[in-house]
Amino acid sequence: MDGWETRRRRKKGHDWCLIRLGKPGVIKIIDIDTNHFVGNHPTQTSVDACQIPYYSSMDELISEKCGWIEILTQSGLKGDSQNLFTINDDQVFTHLRLKIFPDGGVARLKVFGQPDDKFAEWQGLFDAAALENGCKPLACSNMHFGNMENIIKPGFANDMRDGWETRRRRDTGYDWVILKLGAPCTPELIVVDTSHFKGNFPESFSLEGSFCPSADEDSIVLGDVKWEKILPETKLKGNMENIFQIELNYVSQYTHVRLNIYPDGGVSRLRVLGHLFS
Repeated sequence: MDGWETRRRRKKGHDWCLIRLGKPGVIKIIDIDTNHFVGNHPTQTSVDACQIPYYSSMDELISEKCGWIEILTQSGLKGDSQNLFTINDDQVFTHLRLKIFPDGGVARLKVFGQPDDKFAEWQGLFDAAALENGCKPLACSNMHFGNMENIIKPGFANDMRDGWETRRRRDTGYDWVILKLGAPCTPELIVVDTSHFKGNFPESFSLEGSFCPSADEDSIVLGDVKWEKILPETKLKGNMENIFQIELNYVSQYTHVRLNIYPDGGVSRLRVLGHLFS
């Protein structure tokens, strides 16, 4: 069955999963879809929500310190059905915790509401590598399987073709892509998303930055500007969002970044979240 199904519980307790919303927002309706689960659906459910930094770690999410709020009290579920619940809470949430009692299968979870595009501003973070914020890819070493412009697209990649993927290297070099950020910023959080890339993701990556607001594109691409190391060569995992906190001992602003991947492979999305330069 095309859904999430847990093993049968022989002890007291319940099962749960954590979800980061596609966008922070106010939740109005939750649809817990148990279609095709007949005789093995959960008998009851409840849903908690919280508002924490969007790219929080798993350790932070499983901690009660993140302030979970119950937005749907324990309620009955029907099998092979759309189970719709109205939510009466005007807070903006970033994450959900779906609980199922005691175990069973859920085909789909759908959350309807009003997205809040200003949430990142409340956190003081700006995604300078986002297409919608004015980021522009300038050049890359290779884009044999997927265009470099894909890594700055909104949302999550649909498949491998919706990311940037280079051909297989047979030499000792590496691949790279240069982005002009949407605005000068000081990076605080880097997200290298390798979703859909399982046996063809880069083994590692590094990230460099340059502050060169008056340089022309040719100078930047040809290496006539100074690049500083933002993140050293670091291992990557496939088919997931790899999240890195930047700990700089000094304040650096960048107008451009260069993502280096070793030796080759595919990246779905790159996020450079930081504080705007003022």
